Amino acid sequence: MTKIDIISGFLGAGKTTFIRKMLDEVFKGEKIVLIENEFGEVGIDGGFLKDAGIEITEMNSGCICCSLVGDFGKNLHEVIGKFHPDRILIEPSGVGKLSDVMKSVIDVEKDEDVKLNGLVTVVNAKKASKQMKAFGEFFNNQIEYATAIVLSRTQNTTPEQLELCVKQIQSLNKKAAVITTPWDCIRGEQLLKVMEGQDSLEVKLLAEQHAQKEHHEHSHGEDHEHHEHHHEHSHGEDHEHHEHHHEHSHGEDHEHHEHHEYEHRHTHGADCTCGCHDHDHEHHHHADDIFTSWGRETPHQFTREKIQEILKALCDTEDYGTILRAKGMVEDENGSWIYFDMVPGEYEIREGEPDYTGRLCVIGTDMDAHRLEELFGLA
Repeated sequence: MTKIDIISGFLGAGKTTFIRKMLDEVFKGEKIVLIENEFGEVGIDGGFLKDAGIEITEMNSGCICCSLVGDFGKNLHEVIGKFHPDRILIEPSGVGKLSDVMKSVIDVEKDEDVKLNGLVTVVNAKKASKQMKAFGEFFNNQIEYATAIVLSRTQNTTPEQLELCVKQIQSLNKKAAVITTPWDCIRGEQLLKVMEGQDSLEVKLLAEQHAQKEHHEHSHGEDHEHHEHHHEHSHGEDHEHHEHHHEHSHGEDHEHHEHHEYEHRHTHGADCTCGCHDHDHEHHHHADDIFTSWGRETPHQFTREKIQEILKALCDTEDYGTILRAKGMVEDENGSWIYFDMVPGEYEIREGEPDYTGRLCVIGTDMDAHRLEELFGLA
């Protein structure tokens, strides 16, 4: 199976720099073909393109650079047949429509063992507003069809400019992950997880909450002593394992990070008086419990005091609904990153590595989304 990633973006957005970072940090062990495609247009460096439509250049170990013209689908078949790569990176024309390139790859999927994988659009954060107005449909198309949007030059924007840019992008595409952290601060592995849709905080927390619910329902009728032992310890084993292949995006040792998180939450012992076990039983033992989630990705900066105030409100009141879990990683106003984790009756705040953008997620029942937005200062 060959994965095909499309890296789109306007001229000057930083596509080549982004691709180079991924080649250097993530794809070294893979056989990669990098395709630069002008999609039937005349390339600026026309002398580089051969009459046959494909120019092949060896870049480094495991990486081959191609330029395609003419019949894109036919030439893509030829590249796949000749090189059998693990992954193909396609860099389309800066003014091409992402949906057009996607369609061509989907057509190739019918005949080849390939998978349309990441759909990335690189956007210059300083120029996004102007380009959105100037190029309209072409710019918007690259945003609308992306699964991940990588902002460049964010280190040169003010917090207000960055938040406005993200809001404009999200008005076109609410589902795409928007990477706002400067590239130098995050690893290629983190970017790849976002590209491939493996790093959704909301999906993780919902899955975890449902897994906990099923576990409690399954063990409810068992011997009480066995049940108590299982309740106290299974989360540190089964759930820790569940999170292991998802949570490796925080710049820490993966297993160590998750062990720390669940140690904090589930080593209270039989005499614990924090009330979290009672609260858990109250809300998890009923099959008709319906979990809902509220999540946001935002470059908005917070203070540790503000996060503590928010978590206290979620723990101590039911003004926002019945909150079963809250988790997030956001940038501090001082430039560091705040990580927080809350379950009924307790919360933890700590410092962590930069994430691709600030992320918040709250899981519960009967939640008031608008009030949550106001609580976090995002309304």
